[in-house]
Amino acid sequence: MASTSTAAIHLSSSSTLIDGKAPRQQPASPHCITLPTLSPRSVAQPQSRSQGWKTTAYCRRISRNVMAMATGDVPAVATSDAQVVATSDAPETSTELPDFVKTVQEAWDKVEDRYAVVSLGAAAIIALWGSTGLVSAIDKLPLVPGVLELVGIGYSGWFAYRNLIFKPDRESLIKKITETYNNIIGSS
Repeated sequence: MASTSTAAIHLSSSSTLIDGKAPRQQPASPHCITLPTLSPRSVAQPQSRSQGWKTTAYCRRISRNVMAMATGDVPAVATSDAQVVATSDAPETSTELPDFVKTVQEAWDKVEDRYAVVSLGAAAIIALWGSTGLVSAIDKLPLVPGVLELVGIGYSGWFAYRNLIFKPDRESLIKKITETYNNIIGSS
């Protein structure tokens, strides 16, 4: 595996003009890498498709070599235009899955009737899609969204007055929620 450092790496080119501007002078450092100069393309001569492909392959090879030099690895050696064999002795890194994916995989392995779970999931997605269509259709009707909003505000106020303002009412609501939770979970 390549070692990383916080030192800046400066890239320089041996060309004299870049886009009609004089090159910036950078101080020489031990981390300086010199890139080979690419020949400028002639505007008058159209490139053939194979020549463009060769130029692209050449530029990719240069970029791989620059990255290899910057990270301290041995540059890759191309065996053909489509296949590259790396010659570095870097150990292979294994990718680990995140914890939530492992948890989901363990839960999926414990499921006995996977067909039913997949069917319920598909039915839930279809129901969600249908309900969004229904809500958007109702939202387009005149006056209905405003009336439904007023009904929601009124019900929320009534629920807060009946269950949240006074302490005995809050305690009975918490007790009712706890009982319902325990009935669903199955614990006593």
